[in-house]
Amino acid sequence: MSNAASNFGWRQLILAAFAPTALFSIGEGAIIPIIPVVADDLGASLALAGAIAGLIMVGELVGDIPSGWLVARVGERQAMIGAAMLSLVGLFLAMYSVNEAMLAAGIFLVGLATAVFALARHAFMTSFVPIQYRARALSTLGGVFRLGVFVGPLLSAGLLHLTGDTRSVFWIMVVGCLGAALLLLFLPDPTATFGRKPREGDEFVAREAQGLFPTLWRYRGVLVKLGSGAALIGAMRSSRSVILPLWAVSLGLGESTTALIIGIAGAIDFGLFYTSGAIMDRFGRLWSALPSMIGLGLGHLVLSVTHDIPAAVVWFITVAMFLSVANGIGSGILMTLGADLADPADPAPFLGAWRFVGDAGNAAAPLLVSLITGLASISIAAGVMGVLGFLGAGIIARYLPRYSSRP
Repeated sequence: MSNAASNFGWRQLILAAFAPTALFSIGEGAIIPIIPVVADDLGASLALAGAIAGLIMVGELVGDIPSGWLVARVGERQAMIGAAMLSLVGLFLAMYSVNEAMLAAGIFLVGLATAVFALARHAFMTSFVPIQYRARALSTLGGVFRLGVFVGPLLSAGLLHLTGDTRSVFWIMVVGCLGAALLLLFLPDPTATFGRKPREGDEFVAREAQGLFPTLWRYRGVLVKLGSGAALIGAMRSSRSVILPLWAVSLGLGESTTALIIGIAGAIDFGLFYTSGAIMDRFGRLWSALPSMIGLGLGHLVLSVTHDIPAAVVWFITVAMFLSVANGIGSGILMTLGADLADPADPAPFLGAWRFVGDAGNAAAPLLVSLITGLASISIAAGVMGVLGFLGAGIIARYLPRYSSRP
């Protein structure tokens, strides 16, 4: 065992790497199920409400462009504090929105901030976690994001029950952002705790400053082939996040009931994060990626044929839980594959490009769901996403063994 591996300790990562992300993610998890409801209250159609909810993913995609450069220039901690402050601006815009455009602008800014958080943590874990622990560490980081999807909606359901005010939920993320910023200000810098790896001085910054698009061109082979599978993984995940609240609205479920169902589903998702990492470290990445994509595809297909049957609500709850199992089995897969494929000496440029590809799927899926819902129906939208899930499974089965050193 290498010296780095023998010195590795999980306790070191908890405060340095996970705690600020947990606070931010809980806040984000609280607001995501409520965004379509707020849009509906402002008079948006079902399709437009879905598009506004999807802007958080669009913001993440756009945020991938400068985030690698920003982290390299100002450092991980400073970039994340700045992201927390940007989130606050977006949250107050959304909280006091008087029309759909103002709400959309606020949600987009939250997405921009999320991109900085995600890339900073991903690059840090890739650089400092020994490879034999990589999948478990990154799936645990994925679990931290899923913690937000679990705890956030439960907090929002409780707050909605107490206040009856949908927009009060935004205060949960305000508190989360402030808490994350305070932790980052007063805890030791993670790179000081773990020791920063040599970065060849200004040469590293110069390479990073070349930007995202030259990196996309440099790695175009793997990004077009395996990256298209990654984009479909992102698409299926974000489709699930958007389509479940929309489905609840279309069935006439109340806000607190919707938040409670999605929160319980998030608990199942969260509970599987370490299992996913252990599977990947022990058996290989395919054993996590393929069951996850097949399950997500199947869940969407089942959802598509149950909207108008008498037991529609029961089927909605059942499928929501099944989709959570499928998503949980794939916890950390995109981050782990990105770390496997990145240059160990300089991972940030490739990770930025890899996240951009995955987030392209994240951003496109809600817009596709909204478009199909507007033109046809939400059931047709779910069916189309189910087919895309099976397509993604086929791409991953073909290209992951070709490019990954640990398929």
